[in-house]
Amino acid sequence: MNHEAPIREIFGLHYNPSNILMITVSSLIVFLIAVLCTRSLQMRPKGAQNFLEWVLDFVKGIINSNLDWKNGAKFHILALTLIMYIFVSNMLGLPFAVVIDHELWWKSPTADPLITMTLAVMVVALSHFYGVKLNGTKQYGRGYLEPMKFMFPLKIIEEFSNTLTLGLRLYGNIFAGETLLALLVSLGTGSIVGGILGFPLMIVWQGFSIFVGAIQAFIFTMLTMVYMAHKVSHDH
Repeated sequence: MNHEAPIREIFGLHYNPSNILMITVSSLIVFLIAVLCTRSLQMRPKGAQNFLEWVLDFVKGIINSNLDWKNGAKFHILALTLIMYIFVSNMLGLPFAVVIDHELWWKSPTADPLITMTLAVMVVALSHFYGVKLNGTKQYGRGYLEPMKFMFPLKIIEEFSNTLTLGLRLYGNIFAGETLLALLVSLGTGSIVGGILGFPLMIVWQGFSIFVGAIQAFIFTMLTMVYMAHKVSHDH
């Protein structure tokens, strides 16, 4: 538990190389999964292709629950990328953590608020972009003044709160899970009795954390599609 982020400085700017490392690892894993599942496509899918097509159908169901497919099809790849990337990111810190000189180098990237808030800002920005693109600037802007103009400040506050809750919900769940895992590991290494008690608890919590990580990837993707549906609908 006695560790900190490896903050470095370049040209007067501070950055976290651990975040860069884990983002890169997550992206590579998702890319490799996509390549392995699509390298020999067949009309009757089998093996890894079956898995990817199941994920595609699952994501399509998320979209269809919020948008008609005519408007929602354009978000299919976005939703697929989000759910796979966030799930993989949530899983990376579960097997182990790497601490070098009291600096944490290996963890789930989604256990860092900077990364989850960046994802949330990206999603909200995309929802505004598609809202303007599909409805036009005038029609889209009118949505913030209807049904009454005094609602405009409340709608601006709503945009900020949506962004905060989207990013912080994901961060809070993943960070809490990894913190408890670290506590259980420290319990197991403290004594023989602690190891006997801590090991089964750690296994159980890791299993539960896999479930939580999957649920959080689903929730983030679902809320993304909810925001998209709200912005691209003509009654915005």
